Amino acid sequence: MARKGRSFLTILGIVIGVAGVIIIIALGAGAQSLVLGQITRLGSDLISVQPGKSNEKGPPAQMFGIVVTTLTTRDVQALRDTARVPHAVAVNANVRGTVTVIWGNKSVDTNFFGTDYQHPAVLSFSMQAGRFFNQQEDQGNANVAILGSTVAEELFGDAGVEPLGQVIKVKSSADQEAGGLPVRVIGVVASRGTTMFQDMDDQIFLPLELSQERLLGIHYLQMINLKVDSADNIQQTISDVKAVMNAEHRIKREADSDFTVRNIADAVSILTTITDALSLFLTAMAAIALVVGGIGILNIMLVTVAERTREIGLRKAVGATNIAMLKQFLFEAGLLTSIGGLVGIMVGALIAYLVSLLMRYLGYDWAFVVSLTSVVLAIGVSILTGVIFGLYPAFKAARLNPIDALRYE
Repeated sequence: MARKGRSFLTILGIVIGVAGVIIIIALGAGAQSLVLGQITRLGSDLISVQPGKSNEKGPPAQMFGIVVTTLTTRDVQALRDTARVPHAVAVNANVRGTVTVIWGNKSVDTNFFGTDYQHPAVLSFSMQAGRFFNQQEDQGNANVAILGSTVAEELFGDAGVEPLGQVIKVKSSADQEAGGLPVRVIGVVASRGTTMFQDMDDQIFLPLELSQERLLGIHYLQMINLKVDSADNIQQTISDVKAVMNAEHRIKREADSDFTVRNIADAVSILTTITDALSLFLTAMAAIALVVGGIGILNIMLVTVAERTREIGLRKAVGATNIAMLKQFLFEAGLLTSIGGLVGIMVGALIAYLVSLLMRYLGYDWAFVVSLTSVVLAIGVSILTGVIFGLYPAFKAARLNPIDALRYE
């Protein structure tokens, strides 16, 4: 209390370090919950087949921008054979890209999803208006489209026009026709929000072959999805899918595979490992601030011992033991760091809460998590920092000769 400014600066160093630890652990937990929530929202009964070989813990080649052309519609037909994949209740193929959608004098840049008639059965969603295209429209390359709610609003909202039945033009960089591909809107998907960090309302759906030939100029698939009848049959279905794909691609050794089969559990496991490692790294970085704060305590306590040399001598002259002086200075260091730890926890929790509010306002499912482990860790580390960095000054004070200390100027 006699040295308020110096005590405040000492506490501030600990506050910054502890708050940093709390914030980083909370943000790491929030980010992890967001990532895992985005994946598990798709369902635990979903399997994906992606082109390109990858190891069990790494992403497939196309995630690095490598174009792999090994998946075809023939694979989809083989996987729909219930005799070969009995637990798959629906199978759909898809390709993706970006397009410009034009209606009248309005144009919207958006994503398109080239898929087939089984898409709604694999990735369940509801329609705001109209319907999804059927098998005949899909296989007949009908010029039809289903709009996401955001695209429908941007195109027709201001004009107050009903989207169903309207003819729009879809143009991509690969489309050779200057005016774009004319398609008729037959449905609008109900708002679905963000999934896998993609705005599911800012996209349109088109028949698969139409998308491949007219918009992308390709004849391969980018992904095949399978919906399994039960989560208990996931592993069996993965084995069945691999057997079918190996037979279709004439693959005899697993090392020669040109595809990757993944399920939601695999994605969750991979991302959990990545986010845990990232959180650990960031926590270690935040701990450096605590070390810096501890060095500040060491400096402050050494200065304090030098300034209070006469006081120490007087206390020892009237009977204070070395242990008593050691305890006094250790208590002061521990008290400063404890106060800094408690304030740091409150500041860190407040900032983490404000971040969670901001992320939710932006539309992300961000959880506010301040775990008991992080609180205990922050308090424990702050007190330990005070004890460790306060030991040397305390020992120095305890060993002062009372005669020398009394005549110290």
